Amino acid sequence: MKALVQDAYGLPRDVLRLREADPPEPGPRQVLVRVAAASVNPADVFLSTGRPWLVRLGAGLRRPRRTIPGGDVAGVVEAAGAEVTRFRPGDAVFGRCVGAFAELAVAAEDDVAAKPAAMSFEAAAAVPLAGTTALQALRDVARVRPGQRVLVVGAGGGIGGFAVQLARHFGAEVTGVCGTASVDRVRSLGAGRVIDHTREDFTAGDDRYDVILDNVAARPLSRVRRVLAPAGVLIPNSGRGRLAGLDRIVAARLTGLVVRQRMATFIARDSRDDLVTLAGLVEAGALVPPVGATYPLAAAADALAEVAAGHARGKLIVVP
Repeated sequence: MKALVQDAYGLPRDVLRLREADPPEPGPRQVLVRVAAASVNPADVFLSTGRPWLVRLGAGLRRPRRTIPGGDVAGVVEAAGAEVTRFRPGDAVFGRCVGAFAELAVAAEDDVAAKPAAMSFEAAAAVPLAGTTALQALRDVARVRPGQRVLVVGAGGGIGGFAVQLARHFGAEVTGVCGTASVDRVRSLGAGRVIDHTREDFTAGDDRYDVILDNVAARPLSRVRRVLAPAGVLIPNSGRGRLAGLDRIVAARLTGLVVRQRMATFIARDSRDDLVTLAGLVEAGALVPPVGATYPLAAAADALAEVAAGHARGKLIVVP
């Protein structure tokens, strides 16, 4: 099979090569998926570059243990392990997997869900990590309620695009912060107000928000807290920084010990139930996966480079 392979850490365009690779073998509770579309996440960039260094503790100190990147997939089941009960060959699925930037990938049965017929493979591939992260942050951590004021920083990206729509679905008044090129898009997703961060510092305004989902971490925590309501919830959700965002998480937790405002850190978990929930919202027309540009597998390294540079608008999709 054709796959995007890396044998060393480095910049995506330097270390990722399209070449032939042995197809993976599904385990007893895994499915083999013929990839129709995959999406790019910042985590894929971290695992490709090996930076921040903290990621190497799980990915391999000197070289990556998994040589084919990509964790979000949509495709058709090619084969199923002996203990798989939910799926059979020919079923269209989407979810989390190992090695999505290839013609074939393996996924645990519990990490994928049936793809609705009305949802394209490209849209489905955009959902898994970004969609579940936004859903868990707003529904489970912040517990967004009707009438609350929600600020989404980084609203032009994948998680931000989902978060704007989900907050609106939960009945909140939504403000999105993004770059100039994404202003119209974020407004079309349902944001009642959009702040262009190149022209306005959102931390300098007079508005106060009940919930802030910060996907960028471009402003000091103390500045972001300035626009948080006295009993509001701030979720710092960025892997940027020397310690893959751990420094921001630690700072938030320490701050939370001495202020009334809640500093709510969390780690998103893979959840088939949440995939089903998100698919239902897409089918109902309440959620539109924020699909950006599409790249052929041979140019997937360019997609990772776009995400690494922070230039991606919406979810970048890779198709074999």
